[in-house]
Amino acid sequence: MADATSQRLRAAWLYHNQGLTQAAVADRLGVSRATVIRMLEEARRRREVRVWVKDDVSECVELGLALEDAFGVSRAIVVPSADNPAVAVGAALGTYLSQTISSDMTVGVGWGRTLDAALSTFVPGALERVEVVSLLGGVIHPAQINPVEFSWRLAALMDAACYLFLSPVFVDSPGTKTALLEACGLDRVFELAGALDMAVVSCGDIGAGGSSLAQDLVPAGAYAELVAAGAVCDVMCNFLDVQGSTVAHGIAARTMSVDLDTVASAKNVVLATGGADRVVALRAALMRLDANTLITDEAAALGLLAR
Repeated sequence: MADATSQRLRAAWLYHNQGLTQAAVADRLGVSRATVIRMLEEARRRREVRVWVKDDVSECVELGLALEDAFGVSRAIVVPSADNPAVAVGAALGTYLSQTISSDMTVGVGWGRTLDAALSTFVPGALERVEVVSLLGGVIHPAQINPVEFSWRLAALMDAACYLFLSPVFVDSPGTKTALLEACGLDRVFELAGALDMAVVSCGDIGAGGSSLAQDLVPAGAYAELVAAGAVCDVMCNFLDVQGSTVAHGIAARTMSVDLDTVASAKNVVLATGGADRVVALRAALMRLDANTLITDEAAALGLLAR
């Protein structure tokens, strides 16, 4: 037991204090990445790790207020810019979710680096009857982050019920999509998604030099076609143009995801991402989702206000 505790604390120290990735921690300790994930979650569950973001920087508060006025969001949280925007914004997101998720809530979640980073600061209280719903399918062999991974990890930290979107992100035809939705129990996911108390999503930038994780999942050739058709943003593998409209492309009919109009109907739509390179994508996502809560960083906030 002592060895297990020591190993867990070493993993937490290397990840949080030294800034190593989960994969690097796994190599350092001679264990799998999955084991590192379990150890980090156990450390948070045991309250051995407490991470927080100081959010009282006056400039950030002023930017948040300006974003609320400019984009009509109920609350905008802005954190100082950092070398890794996903980690900085994700930490703020985790703190926000810790304070906001309450008993009897149904929470729908997307995926991405920012959401994944939020788990490091997510410290829920005693909760009951919380449901977590994955809003898109997954992949069999993920190169980085599996889209369904965030949902079950978040649910595990709250001992919440978890509803996974058990299908590939992309299927071969609209007919396959229809068959999966109608015959494989996914109707329950869509039923829950239609009455969400909170939806938590991020967005990625599409185009030359874009860093969206979706480009690793899109079938060969489709990514370039989407860019040529005007895609600048992806939200849960739904591709949007600068006005926030869905880009006309056949892949939309083969994407296993809750549609964005349903996501936008949640009582509290939380959109979190940062970085100057995400400004165009973030603006498109804001226009499409009509977000209630925006969590971002200084660089993205200044870029949004400049536009």
